[in-house]
Amino acid sequence: MFSSRLSFDLRPNRLTAALARLGEARVPVDDLTESNPTRAGLAYPARLLDALGGRAGLEYDPQPFGLMAAREAVAGDYRRRGIQVPRERVALTASTSEAYSLLFKLLCDPGDEVLVPVPSYPLFEHLAGLDAVAPRPYRLEYHGSWAVDVDGIRRATTDRTRAVVVVSPNNPTGSYLKRAELDALAAHCGERGLALIGDEVFAEYVLEADLPRTASVLGQRQALAFSLGGLSKGLGLPQLKLGWMAVTGPDDLVRQALERLELVCDTYLSVATPVQIALPSLLGDGAIVRTQIRERVARNHQALAEAAAGCPAVGVLRAEGGWHAVLRVPAMQSEESLVLQILEKEHVLVHPGYFYDFPSEAFLVVSLLPRPDVFDRAVSRVIARIEAAA
Repeated sequence: MFSSRLSFDLRPNRLTAALARLGEARVPVDDLTESNPTRAGLAYPARLLDALGGRAGLEYDPQPFGLMAAREAVAGDYRRRGIQVPRERVALTASTSEAYSLLFKLLCDPGDEVLVPVPSYPLFEHLAGLDAVAPRPYRLEYHGSWAVDVDGIRRATTDRTRAVVVVSPNNPTGSYLKRAELDALAAHCGERGLALIGDEVFAEYVLEADLPRTASVLGQRQALAFSLGGLSKGLGLPQLKLGWMAVTGPDDLVRQALERLELVCDTYLSVATPVQIALPSLLGDGAIVRTQIRERVARNHQALAEAAAGCPAVGVLRAEGGWHAVLRVPAMQSEESLVLQILEKEHVLVHPGYFYDFPSEAFLVVSLLPRPDVFDRAVSRVIARIEAAA
C-alpha cells in the first residue's frame, strides 16, 4: 500500500528507547546533542519578531522565487560576507531541506545519484530517498585535519550522477571547503555536467579564524552551483521557516536552471508572506543572535579542549567551524554500548559516531550549543565515564 520511498527502518534504536525510559522516570538528562538554538539560553531581542506583524503581510503576492525585496536582502547578506550574487539569482525556500528537494527535482530523474559526504549529518539518505534519488557517499579523510577525497569523488561518479553535495563547514566534522578542493570539484563537475550543491548553513561559525577557506561555492564559474543558507542556523531562528539558494555558473546553464526552477517553485509557493516582508529587518536585527551563537560555540569548544587535555583517553578532532565537535575515544567497547553507559549512568546524551557514518569506531559527537554550565557539567561526566571504561 505504501511507497517504497518510505521503506526506512522506523523502529526506535536502543539509545532512543533508553532516553524514553529516563523521560518516563522523570530523570533529568543533560543533552549534549542539542541543536535547537531557541533552547540554548540565548538572549533574543525582545522586538525581533515585530516586523512579522505588519499589515503588508495581509496582502498575498505569490512570486515563485519570493518577493524581490526579500531576495535583495539575501543578496545583501551575501555581500556582507564578501560574495557577489545578483538578487535575480536568489530563490527563497521554506527551509534548506526543501531546497534540497527542489534541487533534486530540478536535476534528477528517479534512480539518479547524488554524491554526498561521509561522515555527515544523517539527513541526506532521507531527503534523497523521498525524491527517489540514490545518495552515493564519498569520504572526508582525517589526517590531523579534514579533507575532501576528490579522487574518491571522481571514482564514485557514474553515468547516473547528477550532483555533488558539499557541506562547508561540514556537520559534524567542522571542516570548511578549501580553495584547491573547490577548484578541483568545479573542474570535475564542469567536465562531467554535474551540479555542485554547497550547503553553507553553518558558514558564519568560524572556530579557526586564520584558516584559509572558501567563502562559498559561488566563488567559481566553471560548474552550475547552488549555495544554500537560511534563518535556522544563520540567525538561530528555525521556527520562522525561511531558507534560500543562490545560483552561479556558466550563464547559459544558470538561465536554464532558473527557468526550470521557477516552475518547480511556482508549483509549491511554500514561503509565507510575513517572513519575506520581515526578512530585511530580521537579517539586520538578528545579527546579535548570530554573534551570541558564535561566542557560545567558541567558548564551549575551548572548554572541551581544556577538559579533554587532562584525559589521555579522549582526543578532540580538529574542527574549523560549525557548532559540533567530534571526540575520539578508546574502542574498548562499541560506540552504542558506550553512549548507553553515558546516558544511563551519567544522565548525559551524546551521539555515537556511527550515526554520522564514521568509517570506524570509536567516536562521539557533541553539540557546542548548550549553556556553559550545562556543557561543562556534562562534559566532565562524559570524560569521567570514558576514563572509567578505558
